[in-house]
Amino acid sequence: MIEFNTEVDASGLQCPLPLLRLKKIISKMQADEIVRVIATDPAAHLDIGVYVEQSGHEMLQYIKQESRHVFYIRKK
Repeated sequence: MIEFNTEVDASGLQCPLPLLRLKKIISKMQADEIVRVIATDPAAHLDIGVYVEQSGHEMLQYIKQESRHVFYIRKK
């Protein structure tokens, strides 16, 4: 398991809310800190994946657990 500095639990929220919560938290983080995001929206992996790629952050790990998506993202 990856150690993380902060967590965004967006369980039960529909897009774009998980992404908006991630963007809000990551803007307050320091470079190289890690955020864990938990989402249940089926499209979360698409929105968050594109955001991470376009913003230059690093997706350390993505785990799909039944209806739950867990992302570990390092801020760059």
